Amino acid sequence: MKIAMISGEFPPMPGGVGDFTRILSEDLRACGHDISVLSRAGTASASLPLSIVDGWSLRGMRQIRAWLRRVNPDIINLQFQTAAFDMSPWIHFLPGFSRAPIVTTFHDLRFPYLFPKAGPLRDWIVMRLARSSAGVITTNHEDDSRLRALPKRRLIPIGSSINRQSFDPEGRSTRRKQLGANDDTFLLGHFGFVKAIKGVHHLIEALAQLRKDGQDVRLVFIGGRSNTIDSSEDQRYLRDLAERIRRLDLEKAVRWTGFLTEAEVADHFNAIDLMVLPFTDGASYRRSSLIAAIHQGCAILTTKPTIDIDTFIHKQNLWLVGHQSSESIQIALAHLMSYPEQLRTLSAGAVELSKHFDWNVIRDETLALYESCL
Repeated sequence: MKIAMISGEFPPMPGGVGDFTRILSEDLRACGHDISVLSRAGTASASLPLSIVDGWSLRGMRQIRAWLRRVNPDIINLQFQTAAFDMSPWIHFLPGFSRAPIVTTFHDLRFPYLFPKAGPLRDWIVMRLARSSAGVITTNHEDDSRLRALPKRRLIPIGSSINRQSFDPEGRSTRRKQLGANDDTFLLGHFGFVKAIKGVHHLIEALAQLRKDGQDVRLVFIGGRSNTIDSSEDQRYLRDLAERIRRLDLEKAVRWTGFLTEAEVADHFNAIDLMVLPFTDGASYRRSSLIAAIHQGCAILTTKPTIDIDTFIHKQNLWLVGHQSSESIQIALAHLMSYPEQLRTLSAGAVELSKHFDWNVIRDETLALYESCL
């Protein structure tokens, strides 16, 4: 099958959608399919044929049309995320630019900025893309519920770009010492870009209170702080967070690793005692940072989903707390610090849960939807 992949981000740009597109494309190519990828300037690949488009304006759409004529694919898979396409409205009209059927993978259904007071048009333009696609892949339950009326729709979760590795206790101890933690320190981790929706400010407040109570607890931010396509609002949040850390006298208790290789990320995951991901909108399949922590078998504290997700089970594979509450995080952390057997239960539950995000399953489910659209 000749498959054209279009993504608003792609490695070496940091970002979950780009990593997902790369891994899926490489898996499909390894199965004998002919893969061509198109993305923006600043991307590259040694393993896949990658073409570059100037941007996502109307001019860029004409370049996409010319590229599709050259590639002549059997099917096109648009890896859609509004921010990755610079909030451009034009990408929503891609189905009209090609004769080949288009499958759109919605990594989220958030609306693009069109113009001041665009109102219902923002919802309409996204739903138009969904309805005009030959098939739709949703990556999370929230978006799947919104698109449930579409006939060719399949919920296929994202996988993790970070391979699970085994580490010896000595290596774990060495990494912890590098992070300022000894054997008695309770080391928290956070993974993923830092934005307001990640709820990190609530974690910082909980950390400050625990240390005020005399607990030896520290926090390491694993990976880069921000994406290259983050908004000015995200940058303001980072500045405010840094000021909050300074004001609460936590600068010596908080570490930032900066960008790491996948092996280094896994190494840091192994060093922490608990991953804390307090999303303000709840745990979800759409969160690549959560999927990565699950895949690594971390003990995880996160916030309750806003929609029923039967695979997420409190106290079995995730410890779930209320939204936007530093107090609920603090209480949960104090409890888990006192019961290491609960951490072991959560870790084992995460390993079992990771089977739902296996790349072989993702690849096969994706191919099945392609074939149903041809």
